[in-house]
Amino acid sequence: MTAHTDTPGSVTTVYKVSGMSCGHCEGAVSGELSELSGVTSVQAVASTGEVTVVSAGTLDEEAVRAAVDEAGFELVGQA
Repeated sequence: MTAHTDTPGSVTTVYKVSGMSCGHCEGAVSGELSELSGVTSVQAVASTGEVTVVSAGTLDEEAVRAAVDEAGFELVGQA
């Protein structure tokens, strides 16, 4: 599991997402994940397939998977 805290109470998790190939893809994934409760920051990088999410606490992986699916991509798992 790749999760650590940056500031007191926040958790940073890096996910692998397949299918992203451009800035539009990054925006779609970031937009969906940003809507999850507790998410404070999302950075998606198409070239690596990695999405870094900062949240107030640990996120439910099924909720993350559903958000990535809604954006039209596949959550591979945590990086």
